[in-house]
Amino acid sequence: MTTREGMKPWILECLKFMGGKGWPKDVAKYIWDHYQSELMSSGDLLYTWQYDVRWAAQSLRNEGVLKPVHGRNDLPWELA
Repeated sequence: MTTREGMKPWILECLKFMGGKGWPKDVAKYIWDHYQSELMSSGDLLYTWQYDVRWAAQSLRNEGVLKPVHGRNDLPWELA
């Protein structure tokens, strides 16, 4: 079953595919296009997955995997 933690590799896969950075809406579209069946069979996560992807991205920032955005929402997500 998909979890928040399990979304971290999806984000990294997407950002690598996009050349190292991408906007949250584009990451969400990539995840939906590639992992729709996993999301649809994930129970309640189906209803919260876009929030959970943002949580996973923040967790990756805290780990130093993504560049910090310092509270700004006008920057793309970018690999560190």
